[in-house]
Amino acid sequence: MRRWGLALLALALAPLLSHAQVAVHWHERLEWQGHSASMRRNGAGFLLSDGKGTRSIPTAPWRVETASVMFDGLFAMAQQDLRRDAVSEITDGAWNRGKPVPCNCFVAGKQWPFVWTRDLSYSTDLALWRFDPDRARNSLAFKVSGVRDNRAPQGQYVLQDTGSGGSWPISTDRVVWFLGARHLLQDAAFARLTWKALRDTLAQDRTYAFDPVTGLYRGETSFMDWREQTYPGWTAHNVRFIASSFALSTNVLHYEALRFAVHLARHRGDAAIAAQYARQADSLKAAINRWFWNPGRGLYRSYLGGGNPPLPVDAYDLLGTSLAILSGVADGERARLALDNYPSWPAGTPVIWPERASQPVYHNRALWPFVSAYALRAARRIQNPARIAHEMRSLIRAAALSGSNMENFALPQLATKLTGKLGGPVVDSRRQLWSVAGYLNMVVEGVFGLENNGRIHPEIPVSLVPMLFGARRSISLRMPGQVITLVRPAQMAGNLLVADSDAPPEGKAVRIRLTAIKAVSAPVRAPFPSFAPATPAPAHVVQAGNVWIVRSTVPATLWVDGRALSNKVARTWRLPVDGLRHCVNLTTATQGIDSLPSRPVCMGPTDRISGAWPRKWTAPRTGEFVLRLEFENANGPINTGITAAVRRIAIHCGALPTETGPLVMPQGHGLQRSSQVRFHATAGARCEFGLLPGFNMSYLSQAALFTGGAGGASGPLNEARIDALLISPTPPAPRPTAANGAP
Repeated sequence: MRRWGLALLALALAPLLSHAQVAVHWHERLEWQGHSASMRRNGAGFLLSDGKGTRSIPTAPWRVETASVMFDGLFAMAQQDLRRDAVSEITDGAWNRGKPVPCNCFVAGKQWPFVWTRDLSYSTDLALWRFDPDRARNSLAFKVSGVRDNRAPQGQYVLQDTGSGGSWPISTDRVVWFLGARHLLQDAAFARLTWKALRDTLAQDRTYAFDPVTGLYRGETSFMDWREQTYPGWTAHNVRFIASSFALSTNVLHYEALRFAVHLARHRGDAAIAAQYARQADSLKAAINRWFWNPGRGLYRSYLGGGNPPLPVDAYDLLGTSLAILSGVADGERARLALDNYPSWPAGTPVIWPERASQPVYHNRALWPFVSAYALRAARRIQNPARIAHEMRSLIRAAALSGSNMENFALPQLATKLTGKLGGPVVDSRRQLWSVAGYLNMVVEGVFGLENNGRIHPEIPVSLVPMLFGARRSISLRMPGQVITLVRPAQMAGNLLVADSDAPPEGKAVRIRLTAIKAVSAPVRAPFPSFAPATPAPAHVVQAGNVWIVRSTVPATLWVDGRALSNKVARTWRLPVDGLRHCVNLTTATQGIDSLPSRPVCMGPTDRISGAWPRKWTAPRTGEFVLRLEFENANGPINTGITAAVRRIAIHCGALPTETGPLVMPQGHGLQRSSQVRFHATAGARCEFGLLPGFNMSYLSQAALFTGGAGGASGPLNEARIDALLISPTPPAPRPTAANGAP
């Protein structure tokens, strides 16, 4: 079996190896799996033919001069796409009853003519701040809002877009807004808005999304918010798992926001505030590295199941990995390993690995250009010329063969839309804003080395010299007010071209001589195996005397409270009845890849407390407990909206200090159970529980434009029908210590 697996691996690697060894010039024409595209000059502009038609591309304010008319023309095409995404009004069927909203903004793409927080923010970070800073500011400001209900805490908050279970705090990646805003602080009014929104949003997320035991922020993976595409299929009807889970990308974005807060606080002379944010950032970095790093694979996990400890999931994503490297969360050897070990197809790098055989193409089995642009940035950070070249070719090929900067592409086919139930991409918009920005970034930063801080630091793989330079001695980037020229060396005894000396970025004409160095470069890995095994059915649990008998329909690994019971697979297990509540999941494995976890099954004692609030209960033992609410929140569907019901619960047990924690009740139909709060009590203590007001996105003034569901134009709505309060004794949570690197 092992030799057969190695043979398959060699077959999978062959296209990557041959692809890397062949010099691909792509001067005027490129071909891919029977598809082709050609570019020629047309007066001052270009004509692109992609087999489906011809596109006329006018000259652009930013120009490149290389040996490749294809490369030069696609850069002009990205700017043309960007101009088409610049509008004076925005529309969406779920906002303002589908009527236009005045806004000198960027829309997210041809099929997404609205301003979305994450699309806009990533796009601004990649390129928009350079190409149209005023419109980027307007767009970002549109996604910040005050509070329209005087009963709720006032402030300026970034708006989390509509999403799973009724939006925030099930999805919590709205802090990506600050990734874009950090480039645009030259405007004093916008800088003040940014500081206010940063402080208020961070404080709110600390209250409702932060878990003090793990030191992590809860919430869905950033941008990958179609539940069953990336999470276990059963989350299509149960997003409590997602609400309680921890995502790498979202936690890294919180780390970036905290570091940004440190910078702004120091700039304002607020040393004490800066120190507070610095402590939070350092603690979060340590927690990310403690919980997400999988040393067995040399990769950061994409997400973890909620709980203490969190349930490790054998799933990985390219955006979270790239952000971890770029933020400095992953440093040194881990940064290098995390990208070197992430697999890729010849056409480009998938946004998740392993893929899901049961799901159509969208986030699953797909290349997303904006994520490839972040992977390119990460490859530059670790100086991996093989990966730099791979991501550049992927971006160029994708834009050329489509005649636009598309939302996503099916892998490995790339140029062909797959048909059938599992085909796709299911949605694929032209001139998708973050794809446009990703392409612009690939040229300006990826080739010419113009970094965010103004430093010019080119890193060009020698394998791309035939395409970019041909017989030319130099290539140039012409920007309004400045020209950057890169001069290639006479000798290229290496694999990466870098500046032979630090050149000052100032001046109208910057000329940089390149020199070749030998960088340690791991080859691009093939995705073998490509697919994760199917998620098993949930465990069947029955009590027999003083043991729990747990059964699986297939050989599986049993996870008890986030830990594998053993490394041996089985079908039946016997667990002692110890008077505590335990939750079990199952995973199967194929070719060394674990499935996603089965739906959890919990067993053990649970007390049900009903009646008027505050509700009272006597602790039956000394130890830790978890509480949840039974509820129904029928204010919207499970896949969109802004009315996730959120409360805080105050817990006062005997002489112990009062504890508080957030309870999240997602939208959906039928009786559900909320997220949980952990607390401590001593035997015989009389405990009192009181529900406190919470917050959701419907409280924001901007939500008044929302007409696609409850909580919008009709007014704020943060309600659910609450039934029993459920309390269970639970095993003690692992306490982080300095010895294991956690806060």
